[in-house]
Amino acid sequence: MLRDADIALHQAKARGKDYPYVLFDSAMYDRMVMTMQLERDLRHALERQEFQVFFQPIVNLATGRVKGFEALARWRHPERGLVSPADFIPLAEETMLILPLGRQVLAESCRRLAAWTRSCPGRMPITVSVNLSSKQLLDADLVVAIGRLLTETGCDPALLELEITESVLIDNSDAARALLNSLRDLRIRLSLDDFGTGYSSLSYLHQFPFDTIKIDRTFIQPMEHNASRLEIVRAIVALARALGKTVVAEGLETREQVERLTELGCDFGQGYYFARP
Repeated sequence: MLRDADIALHQAKARGKDYPYVLFDSAMYDRMVMTMQLERDLRHALERQEFQVFFQPIVNLATGRVKGFEALARWRHPERGLVSPADFIPLAEETMLILPLGRQVLAESCRRLAAWTRSCPGRMPITVSVNLSSKQLLDADLVVAIGRLLTETGCDPALLELEITESVLIDNSDAARALLNSLRDLRIRLSLDDFGTGYSSLSYLHQFPFDTIKIDRTFIQPMEHNASRLEIVRAIVALARALGKTVVAEGLETREQVERLTELGCDFGQGYYFARP
């Protein structure tokens, strides 16, 4: 009874003040056991190098040429196969395992960039975008670690772009501002990810030194059948151009979406229409 009550209490706290109580059921226990198993596997995966970095191209909508790639972590589990990031990224965040995982993704991205620069100089500059989590932003050694990584791999920092979501900035605005300025001092490019999904989008554009704005897929997908979403996308593109920032549209899946965004003046796009990661 104590164990089950503790599980229900944990669920109630996780749901917030809108849920003053939670009744225990056996499914909660099953989920807890599954989560504990997944956490154990996650720790082993980091030790056994089971994570791989997949790259999804970011394409210049006007020319059709590849501008760069977004680096995405994938877990090739020995028994479960390819595990969805939706299943392991939140757990990695909760357990702080996102820190070693994030370092692995950054290291592989820098190594790949350096290798491309040596082997395909005629195709450069090609950039790689890497997501930074909220936990990484709170890591006091992050800037030093990235600087060391750039030196060790021989990666040109101007080819590395770090993506930060709006929700991260809401919770850690002061720490994030100092960190982003330090990263800019290393000549690293910065991108505001999932633009439009936060609460203070416009204020972030002048508070933080972003080079790129990424329009979230939730605005792109219904754009063809929802006039208000189309106007939001049009406004974001116009605002970005007025501020001298480039725009990337995420989640492109149809030719119609690509053509419409090109007409609106959007600079780049990524999604299944061009390639899966």
